[in-house]
Amino acid sequence: MPNHRLPAAPGRKLGEVLAETIENEIIASGWKVGDVVGSESELCERYGVSRAVFREAIRIVGHHGVAEMRRGPGGGLVVLAPSVDAAVRTVSLNLEFLDINAAQINDARLALELSCVESAVENLNADGERRIKEFLDTEIERIITGREAGRASDDYASNDFHLLLAELTGNPAMELFVQILSRVTSRHSTRAVSLEDTAKEVHRAHARIAEAILERDTQTAQRRLHRHLDLVVEYLNP
Repeated sequence: MPNHRLPAAPGRKLGEVLAETIENEIIASGWKVGDVVGSESELCERYGVSRAVFREAIRIVGHHGVAEMRRGPGGGLVVLAPSVDAAVRTVSLNLEFLDINAAQINDARLALELSCVESAVENLNADGERRIKEFLDTEIERIITGREAGRASDDYASNDFHLLLAELTGNPAMELFVQILSRVTSRHSTRAVSLEDTAKEVHRAHARIAEAILERDTQTAQRRLHRHLDLVVEYLNP
């Protein structure tokens, strides 16, 4: 590859500029996971930077989950598949920093998830119907055992139904943002005294939403989802 001149960026560290440049080039090349972008010496020469600047950039690129340096035969800067969990955690913490309240969380979830319901109904096929029915058959057990399943502390199994609806939209962006907002909700919620009772209550709400979706009744499904999320707010810490 030809040498690259880094863009001028007054007020920014050269390592940050280089990290952004490398990430943009990985994106532009189709984000080919496993590809070796080059060795340290090759990349320092290509971008005309010192090893210190290059290593600062790679720390940033690695933190973003875009690529990492590997040693040995075939080593170098290797393109990675970014971790969804890491992205969700980072954005969730940023939302926490903004000190959002329960009503704001609910407003954001409603705007997103009502759209998910509409899209899920529009895209619903036989496989989607099967997935909804199979999910509901095991949901209560999934919620009850979720705490012991090695999941992150803010990754509640009671959110899985909402993630399923987001998946059924066929839009990965919907999946990601529903996951983020549902985890923020979980971080603000109070642990249920009776997990079994809560699991049954959540399941009843989800089953009613699913019933309307399976009937292709978008308005009823949205109304039931709205009521369900409004009730969820009652479990959130102020």
